[in-house]
Amino acid sequence: MAVGSKDLTPEQLRGLEEGPLADALAEAKKELFNLRFQSATGQLENHGRLRAVRKDIARIYTEMRERELGIGRDQSSDENEKVG
Repeated sequence: MAVGSKDLTPEQLRGLEEGPLADALAEAKKELFNLRFQSATGQLENHGRLRAVRKDIARIYTEMRERELGIGRDQSSDENEKVG
């Protein structure tokens, strides 16, 4: 994973339950707000962090949506093993 936090890999997100996943989303949104505020006031030193946090939020939303639709990657790999 080139961009994003090292603690929010897709594999680790798949291992989280609904509660911790929602907590990670809230924390990432709070961090994004703080980074945007720092950027607006000229205090932001690492502009790449904005992009990384946005990607983390997108990853969390993707995992939540996959669970909602029941199309997670773990499920599809299990189906392929049963067929083969």
